[in-house]
Amino acid sequence: MNGPDMNDWTEANQQLLAAELACLKCRLTNADEAAQQAAETVCAALAARMASPPAIDVVTQTFGLSVFERSVLLLAAGVELDADLLRLCNAHDARGPTFGLALASLDRAHWSALTPVRPLRRWRLVDVDASQSLTAAPLRIDERVLHFLAGINVLDVRLQPLLRQRAPPQLIAASHAELAQRLLGEWSAAASRKPLQLVGDDADGAEDVAATLAAELGVLLEIVRAEDLPHGAAELETCATLLERELALLPALLLLCVGSDTPAVAREAVQSLCERLDAAPLIAVREALPLRRAHLVRDVHKPAAAEQRRLWQQALAADDDADAARRAQFDGALDTVATQFRLSAQAIVIAADAVRDGLAHGAAPGRALWSACRVSARNRLDELAQHIRAEIAWEDLVLPPVALHTLREIAAHVRARGRVYEEWGFGQRSARGLGISALFAGESGTGKTLAAEVLACELNLDLYRIDLAAVVSKYIGETEKNLRRVFDAADDSGAILLFDEADALFGKRSEVKDSHDRYANIEVSYLLQRIEAYRGLAILTTNLKSALDQAFQRRLRFVVQFPFPDRAQREAIWQRVFPRATPTRGLDLGKLARLHVSGGGIRNIAVNAAFSAADGHDAVTMAHLLEAARAESAKQDKPLNAHDTRDWI
Repeated sequence: MNGPDMNDWTEANQQLLAAELACLKCRLTNADEAAQQAAETVCAALAARMASPPAIDVVTQTFGLSVFERSVLLLAAGVELDADLLRLCNAHDARGPTFGLALASLDRAHWSALTPVRPLRRWRLVDVDASQSLTAAPLRIDERVLHFLAGINVLDVRLQPLLRQRAPPQLIAASHAELAQRLLGEWSAAASRKPLQLVGDDADGAEDVAATLAAELGVLLEIVRAEDLPHGAAELETCATLLERELALLPALLLLCVGSDTPAVAREAVQSLCERLDAAPLIAVREALPLRRAHLVRDVHKPAAAEQRRLWQQALAADDDADAARRAQFDGALDTVATQFRLSAQAIVIAADAVRDGLAHGAAPGRALWSACRVSARNRLDELAQHIRAEIAWEDLVLPPVALHTLREIAAHVRARGRVYEEWGFGQRSARGLGISALFAGESGTGKTLAAEVLACELNLDLYRIDLAAVVSKYIGETEKNLRRVFDAADDSGAILLFDEADALFGKRSEVKDSHDRYANIEVSYLLQRIEAYRGLAILTTNLKSALDQAFQRRLRFVVQFPFPDRAQREAIWQRVFPRATPTRGLDLGKLARLHVSGGGIRNIAVNAAFSAADGHDAVTMAHLLEAARAESAKQDKPLNAHDTRDWI
C-alpha cells in the first residue's frame, strides 16, 4: 500500500471494494446464481490485476478473519460508502445492518464471529451497541478501519497525541549501526521476536537503533513516552489493543521510551503494556525493567571519544570546501570536544548546524564548535541546577600559593583528561575513578565559589551550582533519585558541578540505628560513586572540613583549603574589588585591609558603598566604605571594631 505506484493501487483498491459491495448487494437481494457468480468473477479479476493485495485482504490476513467475518466487515463498511447498500439493509431492518441480517444473508455464517475473543471485536474492527442483543444491535465499523479499507492508511486519531513517528537517522554511530544489523538477524522472523530493551545512557542512540531496524524491516517506527501511557487497567487494555492494531495496519515497530526520571507509575504502565501486547515492543531505558515475559537486553551507550570524532567529521562534511587552515583548526578542536562532551549522534547533527551558523557569522571554527557543544549539552541541566555565569580570571583570585597551585593542577587534570583516559588507556580499565573531584573547604566568603568560577572561565565550561541542602530529602530514596537526575543530565555536558554545603550530606558517617541512618549512608555512597564515575569536574564545598568523614575525604582527588585572608591578602582583595569604571577618591587600601572580614564581606561592603556613592552623585570614599562596613557588621550581629576603622575618616 506504500509502494511507488500508490495512486494506481488506490484506484484499483476502490474499484475492487465497489465490486465487493456489489457482491453483497446480490446476496441481500437474493439475486440468481448467475448474477452472483458474475459479480464474484469481476472481484477475482480486479484482485488478480493488483500489484499488491487489496486492503480488505490485508485486514483479513493480518487479523485472521474467517470468510463470514470478512463479509460482516465489508457489510459494516458498505453502508458507510454505498447508499444503495444502506437502503437494502434498511429494507430488511430499520436499524440498518445488524448481526442478525448478516447471519441470515451471508455465506458460512457462524455465531462466534461477534464473541469478544474473535477478531472483529478483539481488534475493535466493528462495534456493537451493548444495550441491545447481539442479533439486533446495528454493526458499526471503526473509523480507522473504514479509512484503511478505502485505501487511506493514516494514524488513528485517538493515538495521534500519543505517538511520534521517527524517520531513519541522518547520522548514526558505527556501534549502533552494527547493533541494528545484529538485531535484524534476530528479528528476521516476526513470529520469533521478543521484547527488546535497549539499555544505556544514550536515549537518542536507542531511537537511532530502533529507527534503523524498522527501516531495514521495511516498516515505520512509532515512539511513545512512558509518561503518556494511561495508568488504569481498563484504559491501558484499550490503549494496548489500539496500539497493536495500529502497528499491524501501518505497519510499524513500537518504541517505548522510559527516562531516568520517569515516575514509578509510568514504569509500571510500560511493564503492563508489554505483557498485554502480542507484538514485541522495543524499550529505551537507562536501567533494564523487570519484565514478566522472555525478552532481550542490549546495551546502547553514548559513542566513545574516537567514534564521536568520526561523527563530527561526517556531520561537518559539508564544510570540506573550506580552506585547509580551517579544516586543520577543526581537526584540533574535534579531539578536544570529543573528550570533553558526550553527545549522541542526533545531538551532533543539531550542533553541527549551529557550528555552520557560527561560521557564517564570522566565528572561529574551534570557538564555534566548542560553543555549539556547550549549548547542546546544557538544556537538561538548566532545569535541575543553577547556572552560574562565570567571568572571573586568575588575577581576580587572592589565595595562598599552595591553594592557587592546587587549583591550576585541577585545571590541568581536566584539560589532559582525554589524553590520559582515552589515548593512554586509563579509562578502559574501569569507569570508577574517572571523575575529577575536589573539596573546597573554608569559611563563608573565603572564595570557594569564586575559585569554581575561575576554573570555569579557564576551561571554558559551564558552571552549575547544586544546593545539597535542597537535594537532600527526609524521604527514603528521594535524595538518591534527585542526585541521579542531576548526574544523568550532566553526563553529556562536561560541566563543572558545584555541590554547595556538602556537610548537609557528608557529615560523619552515622551509626546505623534505624532504616533512615542506613539509607543516609547509602545516599552518601551513591553520590561518591557518581562523582567518581562523572567524566567532568565535581566540586564539593564545606564551611567546616572537620565535619566531614575522613573516609569520604580520601575518595576525593583534591582538597583545597581556603583560609581566612590575612592582612596582605585582604589588601590585595581591596585592590581588585572595584571595577576600573568605578570612580573612587582618597581610598587607603592599607587602612581598609585592617578590617577583619573575608573576601565575600569585602565585596559586599564595596558594592553597598558604590550604591551609596552613586545615589549621592559622588565617587566612592572612605566615608562611604565606613558606613557600608557598619551595615555589614550589623547584618552579621557583630560589632564593628573601632580600632580597625579609627582613622578611616
